[in-house]
Amino acid sequence: MNGMEININCDLGEKSELHSIVNDPELLKIVNSASIACGYHAGDEQTMDFTIKTSKKNGVSIGAHPSFKDTKNFGRKRINLSEREITDLIVDQYNILQSIAERYNENVSHIKPHGALNNMACEDMDLANIIAKTIKNINKDLIYLVPTGSKMEIAAKKLNMKIACEIFADRNYEDDGNLVSRSKKDALITNPEHAKAHVLEMVKNQALNCLSGKKIPCEIDSVCIHGDNISSLNTASIIRKNLIDSKIILKPLNKMKKFNL
Repeated sequence: MNGMEININCDLGEKSELHSIVNDPELLKIVNSASIACGYHAGDEQTMDFTIKTSKKNGVSIGAHPSFKDTKNFGRKRINLSEREITDLIVDQYNILQSIAERYNENVSHIKPHGALNNMACEDMDLANIIAKTIKNINKDLIYLVPTGSKMEIAAKKLNMKIACEIFADRNYEDDGNLVSRSKKDALITNPEHAKAHVLEMVKNQALNCLSGKKIPCEIDSVCIHGDNISSLNTASIIRKNLIDSKIILKPLNKMKKFNL
């Protein structure tokens, strides 16, 4: 495992009635890349500005976290849109974040869809194709952060994009490789020691650990952590330390060797 590169990413700047950003400054000392809410499901110009400024200070790469325009449901409600509407949704949110990044001489270097938009694209090849094509058209050098093994990964590979495949540190997986639904009691891993072991095993084996014990081989470039409460902040620190102790090199997405060949 010596020399293996892995990224830790987190969704940040998600200020809303449903979500606090109180832990964001601490998370930005732990993660390597930040996927920043662009105001459509959460956040506003002030949170985007603060998150980019703090990311830059910590050497964290920045990405757009586009969503359906639905703050009331935090982007978690499924909405059916036309191809044109999906394209505009992603381009507009990228542009909003990029214009703020330019104040700090920074660039948006990755895109990671949020919530229901992400879940729908994991299942729907047409939607996956539309999103992949849109991101490639914005800039072919953008890194597309996708759930490993998803239809999003398949669509992006067909377009020969720069793809980073992610796993979730605090979520369990079904035998088909999908996340256990949040409506089930086993969806979340709340014990930091379990999360630590879960992540290291998946990264080392380049395979998903399913709840049943099944292993699904896959590509893993990035580990997504959540920081919406104190225990998840603690889990994030433990996961980071464990990866470093295991001689894994942590890097921002845009500095990983595979994207700079």
